[in-house]
Amino acid sequence: MTIEEVVRLVSQGLFLVIKLSAPILLISLVVGLVISIFQTVTSIQEQTLTFVPKIICVFLGLALLGYWMLGSMKDYIVELWADFGQYIH
Repeated sequence: MTIEEVVRLVSQGLFLVIKLSAPILLISLVVGLVISIFQTVTSIQEQTLTFVPKIICVFLGLALLGYWMLGSMKDYIVELWADFGQYIH
């Protein structure tokens, strides 16, 4: 296994991590921003107000995107295991 193959595998893995975590992080970011704007407009300064809506929206996002996320991870693992014989030489 050459250095180029190792770099390719690591870069594919890191890109997969970014691709799978980005939608959930964006959901959390948007919900936090909306609640912060709401707090600013209404002058509510409760620090814990953002947690429950964020958790609910992240769980909904995981419920909606979980099938796609697991499918992407499965495809990557199947690709790794299919080429396993090449990696040990």
